[in-house]
Amino acid sequence: MKGLMQDWPLTVDRIIDHAARWHGAREIAYRRPDGAIAKTSYLEVRDRARRVSGVLQDLGIAAGDRVATLAWNTPQHVETWYGIMGIGAVCHTLNPRLFADQLVYIVTHAGSRILFVEPDFLPFVRENQSRMPCVEKVIIYGDEAVAAQVKGAINYEAALTESRSEAVIWGGFDEGSACGLCYTSGTTGNPKGVLYSHRSNFLHALTTLQSDLFGLSERDVVLPVVPMFHANAWGLAFAAPAVGAKIVLPGSRLDGGSVFELIEGQEVTFSAAVPTVWQSLLQHLRSTGDRLTKLRRVIIGGSACPESLIRAFHDEYGVEVLHLWGMTEMSPVGTVGAMTSDMAGRPLDEQMPLRLKQGRPPLGVDLALFDDMNVAKPHDGESVGRLKVRGMSVTSTYLGSPHNDALDENGWFDTGDIATVDHRGFIQITDRAKDVIKSGGEWISSIEIENIAVGHPDVAVAAVIGRPHPKWDERPLLLIEPIAGRSPTEQDLLAFLEGKIAKWWMPDAVLVIDQVPLGSTGKIDKKELRAMADRGAFEPGA
Repeated sequence: MKGLMQDWPLTVDRIIDHAARWHGAREIAYRRPDGAIAKTSYLEVRDRARRVSGVLQDLGIAAGDRVATLAWNTPQHVETWYGIMGIGAVCHTLNPRLFADQLVYIVTHAGSRILFVEPDFLPFVRENQSRMPCVEKVIIYGDEAVAAQVKGAINYEAALTESRSEAVIWGGFDEGSACGLCYTSGTTGNPKGVLYSHRSNFLHALTTLQSDLFGLSERDVVLPVVPMFHANAWGLAFAAPAVGAKIVLPGSRLDGGSVFELIEGQEVTFSAAVPTVWQSLLQHLRSTGDRLTKLRRVIIGGSACPESLIRAFHDEYGVEVLHLWGMTEMSPVGTVGAMTSDMAGRPLDEQMPLRLKQGRPPLGVDLALFDDMNVAKPHDGESVGRLKVRGMSVTSTYLGSPHNDALDENGWFDTGDIATVDHRGFIQITDRAKDVIKSGGEWISSIEIENIAVGHPDVAVAAVIGRPHPKWDERPLLLIEPIAGRSPTEQDLLAFLEGKIAKWWMPDAVLVIDQVPLGSTGKIDKKELRAMADRGAFEPGA
């Protein structure tokens, strides 16, 4: 016997339609390419998104076709995003921080037929257009003169002016239809395509709106520093319109001063970004004496957040920092570190052991630990195992691969993370499986050493990699990028670690280098660090 409720497919065009109808005048603030701050609204963005749909239909784009974007967080990108998805086409967001060869591979593998692009990325298009024969048309944000720089390109604003949006019909397709396409950062092998459905994105948006996660309402002002090409800006591109929250779009300027200007000038209450962004903001605040008056909560994901950063925002600025953990394959939210009822009112010192963990899963996400023989491990806070997940917004396979090939025989997806889970359900990522240091038959957590080391007042970035050892198999090497003008020594740093980690975890060496390389998603690029070490870059005299 089935229920007697209306059939109301969960397609994401309903999200922006809801925002336009019930929150149409709500502002969307954004930074223009010239640095000035401008305003639009949900109603205007939705109407222009329908014009994008009209342009695409005139170009022959139909349901299931892939349409790529190479853009920052701007209103034009949001318009394009919903304009693509509204007609059942697939919005394929490209990460401009990837190498050209990777981008060419991704566009070709996806078979994207149209490419929307910011003027910042025209050199890539000009140099590689012939290598992407699947791309039939390039549509460029900016004026006519900019569009003329690419052969056969279309100017975005001119195309929207001529669009017949009145003929556009949104929705009307199955909620299981493909909606968005993001590729993993390709740390091993070629990047892999994760194909989201309308249903998974819609449900993921509802998941993030739980009070322990984003907890957004119409009263919030949201600054998604995390780019839209990073797993849908962690879902904020859907969640904020769903409740009519004001959005502030930063464009390409993500330095500490520019982020602070938007936070204070637009009275931002909520933001999300990787730790390096918040480190930059903290350095700006401390160097200028500026204060945060409206910001109340920030979400940090992408890599573990150091204790020093959590304390600084709490003690100096009254801002709560919450860990978020997830993956592109999870849409991406997997856990968030909101305090439980028994810990919420306690002093920060008592909360800190939990705040340094990655948090608990929300409704819609299930997770468990397993050993290498796929035997379940207990959730006792001490047993270490491979973290596996399943849920309504977790991938079953990668684009172009056999169905369900990413899952084990019980339907679990292996995240590649090594973790513990305590009695409260808080997970702690101790390492990536490929980054864990195996010394004398035991595991050393590179992440834990990094989080402590970055708390040193002279350290900007800390990275730990394993190096071969004739007796112990591997031993840790600590690499430090100092704060500008500071000169920490190996002795300083080893003394700082003393008593904070087990003696046998102590790095065999500490090296201060000019810059720790970051990958395309803002994470420490340990693959490159290991390659540099193999080339002898960290040997004496190198």
